[in-house]
Amino acid sequence: MAIVLPQKMDKPAKELKEAELTPQEIVAELNKYIVGQKAAKRAVAIALRNRYRRRKLPPELADEVAPKNILMIGPTGVGKTEISRRLARLTSSPFLKIEASKFTEVGYVGRDVESMIRDLVRISVDMVKQEKVKEIIEKAERNVEERLLDVLLPPLRRRGDSVESSEQLKFRETREKLRAQLRRGILDERMIEIEVREKMASPFEIFSSSGVEEIGIHIQEIIPGFLGGKSKKRKVKVKEAREYLLEDEQKRLIDMDQVANLAVERVEHSGIIFLDEVDKIAGRESGRGPEVSREGVQRDILPIIEGTTVNTRYGLVRTDHILFIGAGAFNVSKPSDLIPELQGRFPIRVELTSLDKKDFIRILIEPENALEKQYKALLKTEGIRVKFTEEAIDEIAVIAEKVNDTAENIGARRLHTVMEKVMEDISFEAPSIKKKNITIDRKYVREQLKDIIEDEDLRRFIL
Repeated sequence: MAIVLPQKMDKPAKELKEAELTPQEIVAELNKYIVGQKAAKRAVAIALRNRYRRRKLPPELADEVAPKNILMIGPTGVGKTEISRRLARLTSSPFLKIEASKFTEVGYVGRDVESMIRDLVRISVDMVKQEKVKEIIEKAERNVEERLLDVLLPPLRRRGDSVESSEQLKFRETREKLRAQLRRGILDERMIEIEVREKMASPFEIFSSSGVEEIGIHIQEIIPGFLGGKSKKRKVKVKEAREYLLEDEQKRLIDMDQVANLAVERVEHSGIIFLDEVDKIAGRESGRGPEVSREGVQRDILPIIEGTTVNTRYGLVRTDHILFIGAGAFNVSKPSDLIPELQGRFPIRVELTSLDKKDFIRILIEPENALEKQYKALLKTEGIRVKFTEEAIDEIAVIAEKVNDTAENIGARRLHTVMEKVMEDISFEAPSIKKKNITIDRKYVREQLKDIIEDEDLRRFIL
């Protein structure tokens, strides 16, 4: 059985890279957030390790080794997306989730399929840029401090060839005093005048036969000052000036050409695209209706997965070794309804199973980012200590399973709805609650959900 777990906001405590991860370690890391789905975890672990192995092969052989793309089959809310997302986060790989059905929303044209590669490259550029910022942040902050001190205390003007020694000594002492005050935040509210560059408007977009494209040329590079980019003097507080100047220093210290090259290389060798709702485009051409569009979309996606070269604003990107993970419920259609060429590009098939009461109990308490732990942490910020009894957890799991059986089965996502209704009163009244120790038991859960559980129509509407 498998469990979809809620997203954790913080990064994993241990930054693991692809080369350091064995398949067993990958599965162990995924187990911290996703319970069950052993087959799916093993499949993605092997696929990831194979990419590392490929890079150790001679170049002529490495080019021949195709990625082992995976097709995940299972109902909503059982962990398909979460497995892929966690996999990308483990290895700091560029990751994009996109719905295959987006390419059919505008009839036969739809969205340009190559846009998924351009989006992935933009994500990769942002990732590499953030890494470069961490490398130069200390130097940038030092430069900002010196620039602020130059504004607060302009450098002495030289008289002839030199400055009088007493005057120079006094200047240095004053500058060091200001530096100490600046670091302690004493000068944060002081108004100063600095030169800032106006931010340019978003890049132009044009509609072409292949969809919406960005013009990859910044107009202000051709005509300085056009649509922003012109410098002007502004009076701001020191703390605001620090932000402006820090951003300016980062732009000056980071080589964007190098960032773009690294980002493209990372996409080509480590990129992961999660193609959701593949079952929505499964269908053979019948000669009329939406079936034509479905097969057309499959044929458009096929070259991207097979391996082609896509033109992006950061250069040409080869898709030969990007890992594609397809997913879908396939409750109406079957994987065999896909065109044969596309089926062949997803050699690994794994089926994810539905969730039951035991799975819901585990999702509530076991993972590092379990729902129970999240609610406890949230209410602790108000000074309230919440305790869930085993009976309460059991009751929440029973209700979630029951609602999934009688209404639409949305897997573990049902737990979010049930838990929110259970905790609604406490969350609302938390700032004014005098009793700081609260125990949630089976009786409390039933009281909170009594009306909803008894009224089937209301249950379908609320839960």
